[in-house]
Amino acid sequence: MKKKVLIMPKEGILDPQGRALKDVLNEAGFDVKDVRIGKVIEIESDSLENLEKMVKDYIINPLIEDYEVL
Repeated sequence: MKKKVLIMPKEGILDPQGRALKDVLNEAGFDVKDVRIGKVIEIESDSLENLEKMVKDYIINPLIEDYEVL
């Protein structure tokens, strides 16, 4: 089974890359309210349960990141 994991900073966590991109886009004339930069990881695993364990135990930092399996 192949799944994608979307990892994003939690609400309220500073995102310097997102802030820099927002500033650049606004300076270029775009009306951008917010930008959050995350990552997508594609994992092939034998089960959804194992994939969830991998993500929670080894991939994300639960203090500052949320994730969603797509």
